[in-house]
Amino acid sequence: MGNLTNVLLQLREERKEIQAQVKKLDQAISVIESLNGSATIRTANEPTRIISAASRRKMVRAQKARWAKARESHPVLVAKTSGSVPAHAKRTMSASARRKIVAAQRARWAKLKAGQRRAA
Repeated sequence: MGNLTNVLLQLREERKEIQAQVKKLDQAISVIESLNGSATIRTANEPTRIISAASRRKMVRAQKARWAKARESHPVLVAKTSGSVPAHAKRTMSASARRKIVAAQRARWAKLKAGQRRAA
């Protein structure tokens, strides 16, 4: 019996050593793949998930239903998709805001002209 336990312990130690070697080999492979760029190609070709044609049809129908519902409740979306009516109404500026902008622009021009008169 004691002989079997010694053999078992020895096999477990060998397994640990081999696992450490495999880990080192995996690290070396990943480093070489990252330098070569083959790691990204390999993962890019692997599909993330596979969807059956029937499931895809169901997804398309559900999405079309969601868009139809959105178009019913939001007329702005209909205007954007039809192309004949502008998507948003044109914004108007209040008279007081317009006066403030005009006054600020006149002040800028007056400052510029005053600087040009001093330089001349």
